[in-house]
Parts: sequence; structure tokens; C-alpha cells
Amino acid sequence: MSSVASSRRFRHATMQDFPQMQQIYAHARELMARTGNPTQWGHTFPQEEVVRDDIAHRRSMLLVDMVDGRERILAQFALCPGEDPTYASIDGAWLDDDAYVTIHRIASSGLVRHAARECIAWALKQYGNVRADTHPNNKAMQHVLETSGFARCGLIQLIDRPTDTTRIAYQRHEW
Repeated sequence: MSSVASSRRFRHATMQDFPQMQQIYAHARELMARTGNPTQWGHTFPQEEVVRDDIAHRRSMLLVDMVDGRERILAQFALCPGEDPTYASIDGAWLDDDAYVTIHRIASSGLVRHAARECIAWALKQYGNVRADTHPNNKAMQHVLETSGFARCGLIQLIDRPTDTTRIAYQRHEW
């Protein structure tokens, strides 16, 4: 008998999801390192306390499905409402100054294709105005954002890290 996946859905992460989320982030770090982007997340990002804080403040979202009665996490991301202090200064220009949400720390489990794209599409449908950023070496995420209709707005500097802080900033606004 073959296993059949039921429809996908989004839900908030809980602390019960934390161990599996850490495994998915480890998988993402390994994949980035293998594909020419070893420094964006290094060996320790996102830090454990950041992930716990995302869960506690209901910023962590999971894309899940069911296979043979068991839920699987297909992808995860932090959805951060309100102004992101990192985005206050940009070498370039945002599309607008309207309220937005930011997608951070997106990672796929590798179980299905296009999971990150599905997460981004969901965020756009829910919120309409979405910003994101990624490392200049993260060609895969640049491709996902650009083929999802995001505009490359310029460069930002991360304010929470001591080194390797330049990121490409993106925005999409569903008018």
C-alpha cells in the first residue's frame, strides 16, 4: 500500500515542534554550505533562543501535511509583523512605506519540492505586503523570491551580527 499525503496547511509552531525544527535548520545549514553559501547561517544560526522566542511569540509558522496519519513539517519560517529595525536603512529604496510583514529564517525539510515558494505565496495571500532579505551567496532563495514576483530593492546591513552582514533586500506588495 502506498502512502498518500493529505492536503497541506499552515499552523503556528509549538514547543513540541522545536526538536524537529532544529533538525530542519541543521539540514538547511548543510544544504547552504554544500551549494556555495557556507556563511549565511554558519553552524549555529538561527540560534536556539531565537527559535524558542519565535515560537513563544507565535511568529514561527509551519507548512505541514499528513502521511499515513502522521503530520510532517515540510517547511518553517518566522513571520514578523511590524517594522523591522534592520530595514530602516537601505542602500536602494523600498517599494513603499506601507505596513508590512517580514519573512525570516525560512527553511525546507527537503521532503517536497517548492515548499519555500508555497510559504511565501501563503504570506502574500495573508498579508499582501511582504519583505524579505537573503545573503548575496544564497542564489536559491534569490531565485525563489524573484520568481515569486518580489522586487530587488537594494542592500541592507544586518544589525544583529558582527560579521558577514550585507543582505539583498526584497519586497512584494499586492496592491
